[in-house]
Amino acid sequence: SGTEATMHAIRLARGYTGRKKVLKFEGCFHGAHDAVLVKAGSGATTHSAPNSLGVLEEVAGNTLLAQYNDLGSVDSVLTANKGEVAAIIVEPVMGNIGPVLPAEGFLRGLRELATAHGALLIFDEVITGFRLSMGGAQRYYGVRPDITTLGKIAGGGMPIGVFGASEQIMKMISPLGKVYQAGTFSGNPMSLAAGLATIRELEAQGHQALDRRGEMLRHGLVEALRDSKVPHQVAGIGSMFQLFLSSRPVTNYQDALSADTALFDRMFLRLLDKGVYLAPSQFETNFLSTAHSDEDVRRVVDAIAESLAEVST
Repeated sequence: SGTEATMHAIRLARGYTGRKKVLKFEGCFHGAHDAVLVKAGSGATTHSAPNSLGVLEEVAGNTLLAQYNDLGSVDSVLTANKGEVAAIIVEPVMGNIGPVLPAEGFLRGLRELATAHGALLIFDEVITGFRLSMGGAQRYYGVRPDITTLGKIAGGGMPIGVFGASEQIMKMISPLGKVYQAGTFSGNPMSLAAGLATIRELEAQGHQALDRRGEMLRHGLVEALRDSKVPHQVAGIGSMFQLFLSSRPVTNYQDALSADTALFDRMFLRLLDKGVYLAPSQFETNFLSTAHSDEDVRRVVDAIAESLAEVST
C-alpha cells in the first residue's frame, strides 16, 4: 500500500542521512503508520501531536509540521532543528483535504531548502503519480525529489506501494546496505502485472482527453454556480476536482477548515438521490477516469448545481 511506501521512504531517508526528524505539512496524508499520523494544533505549526490513539508521543515528537504553501514556516522549522531533519515529505498537490495546488515557486523552494539543510525531499505521489502526467507532479512542475512514493494507479486497482530514489540512495537498502525492507507481498506479480497493463494503456491513450474533461467539469461548475449565493471555490487540476463551500481560496489545511461541512453533507446526500456519488467528505478529492464521457461530466455538473441550490434554500 501507499502506507508501506512512505514508511519505507522515511526509514530510508533516516538511514541515509543518519538523522531522526521528519518534516511534513499540516493536512497532508501519507498513510497510517506512526511517523506520519501527526498534525499540528491550531496555530502551532511546529508542535506535534498524535492524530490517533496508540501513536506514542515519543514517536510524534520526531515529526515536525509546517504550513503547506508557506516556505517561511518550512525555513523556520528547519532552522530551529538544524542538522536534525532527515527528510521533508510532501504531497506535491495536496489530495486528502480536497485538491490544493502548490503556489508558484513553492515546490522549487522546498527543493532548495532541503538541499541547503542536508535533508532529503520526498514527494508522496500516491495520488498524483501517473495522474497529472506519466511522470507525475514532479514532471508536471519540473521539480525533482530525492525519493518518490507511488501507489493506487501504479497497481491498476490491485494493492501496491512503490518507492524509488537514485542508485546512491537505494544502495542503502538491504542486502547492499543496512536499511531493512521486506514483505510477504513485495513484488507481488499480480499487482505488478495489473500496474504495467494500466501504464501501457495510459501511455497509449495519453492524458489529453482526461485532462480536457477535468477542465470541462471545473469550468462547467464555475459557470453553473456563477449566480449561486452560496460561497464556494472550484478547485482542482488535471482530472482532480472538488467544490469547497467556502468564501476564501483554499491554499492550505487551515483554509480548508473554513468550508461549510454541514452544507456539503446535505449536498452529498442529495447527489446520491440523483445517481451521482462524490467522495463523501468535503475534505477529499474527486477524480475522473478514462471511462468517463463528456455526457457524464455534463450530468455531474448539472447535478451538483441542482443539489446545492435545493439544499441551501
